[in-house]
Formats: sequence, structure tokens, C-alpha cells
Amino acid sequence: MSSTRTTKRRRAYLAAGSVLTMTALAACSSVDEGGSGDGAGSTLQAIQDAGTVNVAFNGEKPYSYMDGDELTGATIALDKEIFGALGVDDVEGTETQWDSLIPGLTANRYDTVSAGMSILPDRCAQAAFAEPTIMYTTAFLVPEGNPEGLTDWQSVEGSDLTIAVTSGAIEDGYAKKTGVKTITVGDSTDGLNAVVTGRADAFALTGISIRALAESTDEPVEATDAFVATIDGVAQIGAGAEVFRKGDTELLEAYNEELAKINGDKEKWLEIMEPFGFTEAEFPPEGLTAEMLCEGDLAAITDELGLDS
Repeated sequence: MSSTRTTKRRRAYLAAGSVLTMTALAACSSVDEGGSGDGAGSTLQAIQDAGTVNVAFNGEKPYSYMDGDELTGATIALDKEIFGALGVDDVEGTETQWDSLIPGLTANRYDTVSAGMSILPDRCAQAAFAEPTIMYTTAFLVPEGNPEGLTDWQSVEGSDLTIAVTSGAIEDGYAKKTGVKTITVGDSTDGLNAVVTGRADAFALTGISIRALAESTDEPVEATDAFVATIDGVAQIGAGAEVFRKGDTELLEAYNEELAKINGDKEKWLEIMEPFGFTEAEFPPEGLTAEMLCEGDLAAITDELGLDS
């Protein structure tokens, strides 16, 4: 083989290597520009190009659930309003067990989580939350007549009662902190069945979810009045929001910008949320932020915003 031919081939190899290096650098740079962390560029741009966003949901009324073939619920209605304003007209869903919602998000199985998920410090370490969209209280689903006379968290704390809680939900955390005996369930239907079959004395969940569950069944159950749980003497001020991957900053900021227009107009918020049973009691107070809730100092939040405990 001639030296000239060898030199030409070596130059071709070097050129090919340079192209590969430039391609790798370009892929790396896309992660730093609001992308999902998989080298695919901006998630916001991707869903705008596709005209579709895929959100994870847990099948819990009235937040996000299937009604026949239709994906619906309060958080879905909110998403349709916000993503529509961002040029994404189609909101599709992937139903997922509660404790798999964030792991599936970080594994890129869907674009966001639309389940009214409470903003908690441990969750904030794993994912990024939009600003608060729904304020939370707690309630119990109990047998008709409320035979145990349950009224608040203190009425189960220190008792021999067994409380059904959704695995990984905020009420699961309350129970662990206070030593309440529990069984874990995958969703609200499982919680209802646990009470009906006597495997649990009550099912603890957000007040609006328990109310919706009681109203949707013919089983002999009822919802207690909603309350703000007090744990270790601190009122558990809570709010839910849309969840994003930590790397999707561009998408999160765009979502928050549109959300602020809705949260700044109570009548608009009620127009979207009221058909699903939400009231002014669930409207986020002015000044409450995801950052505050991620820090987890609930006593400070209550003092700063003058929220009733």
C-alpha cells in the first residue's frame, strides 16, 4: 500500500473522529438548555412540536382519572388550559401507581405528573414542583354512622384502629410519624374496599377525595368532616401541584407563568376547578410558594401567611 493512500485514509479517520466528537458535544449541550437530561433537547419544545403532552395520573377522583375513554379531572382540566396556552392541545395520560409516579417521571416514561401531588421536602429532592394549585385538608372514609366517632387525626392517634392509607401519600407519612396502625392500598378504590370489608376501620385521604369517593358509591360508607391534620403540634398546611423533572426548567417556568394567570384570578380558577367539587377553601392563598413547602417549615408558613391552624 502506498504511503499516499495510507495518509489519505488516516485523514479520513481523523475527520470522522472530529464529527463524532462534535456530535457528542452538541448532545451534551442540549441537556444544559432546559432539556430532560436524556440529550433530546428541550421537553417544552418537544411537546410543542408534537402537539401532545403525556401526563401521569393515579386514577383518583376528582384530580385525574378515566371516565370511560376520556381522561378527566380537575388537574387534567387545569393542564388542558395551561398546555393549550403553550400551544400543546392534546393532553394524554399514563395511569401509574402512586408510589411509582415520580420514579416513572425521572425515568422519562411521561412528561409530567398530574395527580394533585402534595409538595413535600422529600419529594422536592427528587423532582421539581409547580407553584401550589390546590390546598389540602384530610378526611376519613368510615362505615355508615361513623361508629368509631372519628373527627381528626388525634381521634386515631394512640388507638387500636387500623387506617388504610395510599402507599406513599401524605397520610401515610402522618401515620408513620404518629405510630398509627395502617394497611397500605394502591388507590382510592382499594381504600373503599378495605373499609367495606372490615380490613380497615377507616380510609384516610384528602378531604375532597374522600367526599368524592363517598358520593360515588352505594356502599354503606360516609365521609367525615374535613380537617387540617395536626402532627407534633404543627398544623399540616399542604398544597398539591404539577410535578416535573428537575432538568425541565424551561417547561416548569412556562407552566408557572400560565398558572400565575389562573391563580391570580379566583373566578377563573373556580371556573376550571368547581365542576370537580373544588371550592374557595381549596384556592391557594396569596404568597404561598412551592419553595416554602419544599423547605418544610410549616409553622413558619402558618405564621408568615396568617393561615388558620
